[in-house]
Amino acid sequence: MDGKTLARVGAIVFVAVAITATAIEMNRKDVSTDVLATPGRPVTAPDPLASELLRCSEIGEAGTRDPNCLKAWAENRRRFLGRPAPVSSPSPVAPATLFPSAPGSADPIHKDRAPADVTIPATRAEPARPGVR
Repeated sequence: MDGKTLARVGAIVFVAVAITATAIEMNRKDVSTDVLATPGRPVTAPDPLASELLRCSEIGEAGTRDPNCLKAWAENRRRFLGRPAPVSSPSPVAPATLFPSAPGSADPIHKDRAPADVTIPATRAEPARPGVR
């Protein structure tokens, strides 16, 4: 046999094997897509606790004085620790004051009340510190 003929036969065999392997692969059922497919989860209403916790984290330090944030954090801890929900009647929540240390005279509701005696604490100047040379 001639070298050219042998090369042609080898090329034909190679192409035939490639076509056969491609046909087998195309007819094969793909297992990985069935395993990776997840069943659709039902769409539920968003958790109001999650939205309240997000609001509390966005307001920053004021959240530590907000009663709604305190309740949301307590509920989040209760859920995380797996404790049963306490059974109690809902009580009205007083609004949080923005400036709890403000003097009573700044209260617009109780203007007729006598102003509280507010004295400014004396401040001492710090002694001069020798500079580092």
